[in-house]
Amino acid sequence: MNRRFSLVDQLVISLDRGLKTLVPGSASPRRNSPADHYGEALLDDSPRHTTGLMRINHTGEVCAQALYHGQALTAKDPAVRAAMQHSADEEIDHLAWCEQRLNELGSHTSRLNPLFYAASFTLGAVAGTLGDRISLGFVAATEEQVCKHLQDHLEQLPPEDGKSRAILQQMLADESAHASKAIEAGGQDFAPGVKDLMTLASKVMTGSTYYI
Repeated sequence: MNRRFSLVDQLVISLDRGLKTLVPGSASPRRNSPADHYGEALLDDSPRHTTGLMRINHTGEVCAQALYHGQALTAKDPAVRAAMQHSADEEIDHLAWCEQRLNELGSHTSRLNPLFYAASFTLGAVAGTLGDRISLGFVAATEEQVCKHLQDHLEQLPPEDGKSRAILQQMLADESAHASKAIEAGGQDFAPGVKDLMTLASKVMTGSTYYI
């Protein structure tokens, strides 16, 4: 029998999920990192660029967690709410893998993560109130944006960095599947103009978290 949570209960759960997303070392992956199969390569002149790319990808996963958490809070259909949380659980792996890789590279996650989490949570909650079709469509469009970033980053990574490449390749496969599932579940396929605006907004995140 499924327990019905009050609004206060749901807010407390959301706060707990937010802290687990933002506090370093709190994400516990269910799958081993794809990078575990590779040795560390000597990255001559590119470690800084690689860490910048991995920091962007980590923040992207922070935003994804926040988006799903916000949508789960306001989704009207319990099945959609459960699906949102299931997707968030799957992407915890990505969050942990990116953080682990940043630690291996001697770097850190973005200091702007709390700001981006709050903004993404708000967007997710608003999308949820507009209806499940819009909410699922927003998930699909967001995942499409993430896939584009991942494809671009794979082209920029040094060929010898097998660890980072393995992580991004698995993330790309997972994100593409999430986008397809959201559309298959009834999500609206947004117009190109809406997706262009989302691309513009994502540039704010990528441009800032690369350095900070």
